[in-house]
Amino acid sequence: MRGLRAAALQLSPPQRDVLQRLQRQQTADQRLVRRASILLALADDPRVAAVAERLQLNRVTVRHWRDRWIEAAPDLQRAEQDQDLTPRQFRAVLEGLLDDAPRSGGPATFSPEQIVGIVAVACEPPEASGRPISHWTSRELADEAKKRRIVAGISPRSVGRFLKRGRVAAAPEPLLAQRRPR
Repeated sequence: MRGLRAAALQLSPPQRDVLQRLQRQQTADQRLVRRASILLALADDPRVAAVAERLQLNRVTVRHWRDRWIEAAPDLQRAEQDQDLTPRQFRAVLEGLLDDAPRSGGPATFSPEQIVGIVAVACEPPEASGRPISHWTSRELADEAKKRRIVAGISPRSVGRFLKRGRVAAAPEPLLAQRRPR
C-alpha cells in the first residue's frame, strides 16, 4: 500500500514571480538562487526525492526548505495583502525567508571596550608611548595593548583585523606601517 501523496507547494502568482526573478538574476546570491529553485520545483512536483534528484541536492535540504516555506506561508500571505508594502519590500521579505537562519557562533574573544582601547592606542603617536618608531605596526600595537593591560593577550593578526574592519574607505593616513615587499 502506498503512502499519502505529498501536496504541491502553494505559490501565489506574486511569490512565483519573485522566486523566478531571483532564480534568473545573475548577480543574486547563489544560496538564494538554489533555494528559490527548490521551492519552484516543489510547486511543480511535490515529491521531495524527485526534486532532490533533479537538483542534485540532499533530500534533507529539500525537505528543510519545503517545511520552512510552509511554516512561513501565513506571514507571506499577510505581507502580500499589505497595501503599504512595495514590490521591492515584498521581495525583501521573501529573501529574508530564504536567507540563512541566525547562528549562535562562539562568544566574542574581545569586548567592544577592548577593541576601542586598541584603536585609541593606534590613534596616538607611537612616540607618546615611548616607542622609537614613526608608525604603529600590528606587533607594536599588540605589545602596547598588553603593556597597558587593555587585554591579557592578543596576536598582531587580531590587532590588524580590528583596525582594518573599522577603517574608512580612504583614511587620511595609514594607522599601521605598511609592510614593504622583499
